[in-house]
Amino acid sequence: MKKNILRVLLFSVILSFGFLIINVYADEETTTVQSGTSISLMPVSQTFQLSSNSTYESSFKVTNDGESEMKINVYVAPYSYVYSNEEDLYKLGYNNENNYTQITRWITIKDEAGNYVEEPIFTIPANSSLEIFYRVTTPSNIPDGGQYAVIFAHTLSGIMLDSGIRTEASPGMVIYGRSVEGETIRSAEIYDLKINRSITENNTTRNNFFATARVKNTGNVDFNARGVLKVESIVGFGSYETPETTGIISVIPESERIISDEWAETPSFGLYKVTWSVTVGEQTELIERMVFMISPLVIIVTIIVLTILVIWIIIRVRKRKERRSRLAV
Repeated sequence: MKKNILRVLLFSVILSFGFLIINVYADEETTTVQSGTSISLMPVSQTFQLSSNSTYESSFKVTNDGESEMKINVYVAPYSYVYSNEEDLYKLGYNNENNYTQITRWITIKDEAGNYVEEPIFTIPANSSLEIFYRVTTPSNIPDGGQYAVIFAHTLSGIMLDSGIRTEASPGMVIYGRSVEGETIRSAEIYDLKINRSITENNTTRNNFFATARVKNTGNVDFNARGVLKVESIVGFGSYETPETTGIISVIPESERIISDEWAETPSFGLYKVTWSVTVGEQTELIERMVFMISPLVIIVTIIVLTILVIWIIIRVRKRKERRSRLAV
């Protein structure tokens, strides 16, 4: 009887450690980094207050961080989002023209000869920066609300890898144009707020507090939305609140974006009050949850401890019965 009990105990421990090993290998991920063209662009965005029949001039800096000379093609594309039925979300689409991307036709770039053209080509020496100038010339009539474009600096002389693939890069700067004429409508729809205890990315599941929401721009000008995840401990350790400088996204007209935040250092065990709020201007939507956190490791350890406790109780009870039987004789 004792041998059978010990076998059961040993089997439980081995099985539990087997689960641990499986979890460890399932969480491992291999990342391959390939060297290539190194280029950066600053700033990442610029904003203009637009009037009809006006000209605005500005510039940005492109830096070649590589060790060889680089040629780049600078051009303008629409900055908009396109809905994907397959993924049920809006994705950036630089070929999608609409009433809010007309500014792409108003922008020209100053070439090396000093002429303002649509797609100039520049040469940047290694470890050097080049300031590129551009101009926004508005027509006699501009639409109400916002106008959005992105200026790309596309490399034409990428590095050829051993695989035969040429590495190229296209950093971009977003142009936000806001008409000072006509009617400006700032309107948002905030919905589908969720608080989850885990998130799966790249086939890897993390047991952390993770909150999401959808923000739709139903107006005619861009706005910023901010999500704040707040976690207060009732039983357990630690707390969390979205830092003031994070959790902010920009949403342009005719688009919807997913805003999210995560407490990446969530303890393995505890009871928490979780609040998730999303704000656009004076409009706020929020949800609250009481969430109990327990990790797979804690569950496994608990099972092992309970198994040992049950076996110990069985042994104690059996010994008492044997002792009583001997006394009765």
